Amino acid sequence: MARGPQGRDRDRDDRDSEFVDKLVHINRVAKVVKGGRRFGFAALVVVGDQKGRVGFGHGKAREVPEAIRKATESAKRNLVKVPLREGRTLHHDVRGQHGAGKVILRAAPPGTGIIAGGPMRAVFETLGIQDVVAKSLGSSNPYNMVRATFDALRHEDSPRGVAARRGKKVSEIVSRRRDQAGDGAEAQA
Repeated sequence: MARGPQGRDRDRDDRDSEFVDKLVHINRVAKVVKGGRRFGFAALVVVGDQKGRVGFGHGKAREVPEAIRKATESAKRNLVKVPLREGRTLHHDVRGQHGAGKVILRAAPPGTGIIAGGPMRAVFETLGIQDVVAKSLGSSNPYNMVRATFDALRHEDSPRGVAARRGKKVSEIVSRRRDQAGDGAEAQA
């Protein structure tokens, strides 16, 4: 079955339509030349499918729309798969760091919502997380915050992945988590 260029483009549009993109930051820089100033723009964009895949990209151009387009393409090339618990939150608390930017991400019960600062909120919304508590420490630079968040998400692990690594069953690992939570409650009583 031979498909023409239109079929290929249609497949690409279908693939692109599953992604949600958020513009996190635009930086305007000026180059002073003989006739005045020449402006350039740098865009930081986060792209995700709201089902556990997310990526970020950076693009630079003379015009804002072109910078955003380049950043979006870059983000789609650098997607990361993140395991989610019940499709709404993280499996465990995790820390991430990039440069001076440090972030702490905590799993949250249903109904909590996304409690996070601007650049991190964009990552969680495109990732599809509904309940999370996050804190940014150190740098407030959006590039470092996004990279630190991605560093934390790369360290996120599901019980299935841990079980496979240890050669155990998922039920052994999950039941152990429940037993430890019960021991803490009994100790306080």
